[in-house]
Amino acid sequence: MLESGDLCAQQAECYVYSVNEIPESTRQGGSMPRPPDPELEERILKAAEVLWKRGGEQALTMRSVAKVAGTNTPAVYRRFQDRDELLRALLLRIAERVRQYFERGETLEGMADAYVEYALKLPHEYQLFYSHGSLLNPPRRRGSPAPIRESRPNFAFAEQVAAKELGGSPENHTQFALSLWALLHGTASLLLSGTIPSGHEAELRAACRTGVKSLISGAKSKS
Repeated sequence: MLESGDLCAQQAECYVYSVNEIPESTRQGGSMPRPPDPELEERILKAAEVLWKRGGEQALTMRSVAKVAGTNTPAVYRRFQDRDELLRALLLRIAERVRQYFERGETLEGMADAYVEYALKLPHEYQLFYSHGSLLNPPRRRGSPAPIRESRPNFAFAEQVAAKELGGSPENHTQFALSLWALLHGTASLLLSGTIPSGHEAELRAACRTGVKSLISGAKSKS
């Protein structure tokens, strides 16, 4: 669905594009239109990231993205069907960055620290992911829900690291990975929201690390 105000803007810009931006030779039945800009999609995604960081939900409109990316609104819609599709692309980029942080951690404890560090270093990205993460959810189906790992590659990675450290197969560690996710997201959210009273941040981080160690110890005792 187009956003409020975007439809008229898109129609107007379509006209401008069709009249002014198509080469004269093409309008007269001559050569083919110029090739598409191979870097435009990357510019669009970077523009969307800038807008979210600058103004959050209200700033991220397709028209604004087009302006910051140096293109027109129809060009944005040709690459992303709607705002949700653009957001999904952003979420996948964020997930890839989180994966890089995870891989630097190497161990479960290191990975847990890296998760919180990522949230604190890039709070706008973290907020974007958890504001719109449901866009990555698979369609509902009858019977049992799809495994989380199918729509969350980083969750699958956590299961794999757990299997490497604790033994067994990744599928044996779904509950552990869920518990770890809940603990880390809760910690990051408390820190980012300022809910934890000022001066107690280090204490919270220490409590989180203790919780991670307890989860690992409990999982080892069961394996």
